[in-house]
Amino acid sequence: MGADRVFAYGATAGILGDRLLGDPRRGHPVAAFGRAAGAVEHLLWRDHRGWGALHTAVCVGGAVSLAALAGSALRASRTASVALTAAATWAVVGGTSLTREARAVGHALESGDLEAARARLPHLCGRDPQALDADGIARAVVESVAENTSDAVVGALVWGAVGGVPGLAGFRAVNTLDAMVGHRSPRYRRYGWASARLDDLAGWPGARLTAVLAAVAGPDPRGAVRAWRADAHRHPSPNAGPVEASFAGALGVRLGGTLSYGGRVEHRPVLNGPGRAVGLRDIERAVRLSRRVGMLALGVTVAGRMLAAGILAKGHRS
Repeated sequence: MGADRVFAYGATAGILGDRLLGDPRRGHPVAAFGRAAGAVEHLLWRDHRGWGALHTAVCVGGAVSLAALAGSALRASRTASVALTAAATWAVVGGTSLTREARAVGHALESGDLEAARARLPHLCGRDPQALDADGIARAVVESVAENTSDAVVGALVWGAVGGVPGLAGFRAVNTLDAMVGHRSPRYRRYGWASARLDDLAGWPGARLTAVLAAVAGPDPRGAVRAWRADAHRHPSPNAGPVEASFAGALGVRLGGTLSYGGRVEHRPVLNGPGRAVGLRDIERAVRLSRRVGMLALGVTVAGRMLAAGILAKGHRS
């Protein structure tokens, strides 16, 4: 069994595991990585880009190396290789947890419990929930679903198709480090620079694939493409811009505008200005679109990996 089929079978099993079980309840490998990265930060932190780059190299390099060693040790067994790929995919993909959290906020809003919705929102994003009314919370949820569809599902599958288990582990390590140290606080403005830039690079292909698939799977493909082309470049994030703009156009809603993060106010450009304001029902619409995008991404990445393997095999025979 070639590496292409190992990825195809393993990734499919991992995605099904995520759909059926969600994230592991205890001993989550991503949480373990976070604790290890925090320990490395405790040893290395200096208010300097070079030390931050070393932190990034140690943490990401360690995760990729451990994954590569595990893959090498099991390479002789096809069944074990598929099982390892399935376990890695299940561990790094967070589509079910994303939809559960989004729906939990939606249910709180539907029942009129604004305080419960505010209390739940930090599970999805870093917005200041006390600054948001019900419509603002709904908009934050839709934006978070869009962005995390790329970060928690599609991007991982892309790098899994490219690099197998080390690709899966490396992408999640980069994404986790960015969440830990990549924000522009006084402590991390320089130290987290390398992690933030590496996350931008690693997230680039997954974000574009997510935007394409949102246009394909959404109710308004033309609107998605139009919003992507018109507004994505105006977003401060090179990867969130295409994803959020495409989701906005596909769903026919406006995203962006004034946001508050921990007391810091940001005035972001509006995405899909002709769209209507986000309403409560758009949370479920975004969740369904996210799930369709995730399944399409699985198909695209598996097909891409097998096509690349076929081209390489044909080249060797020639």
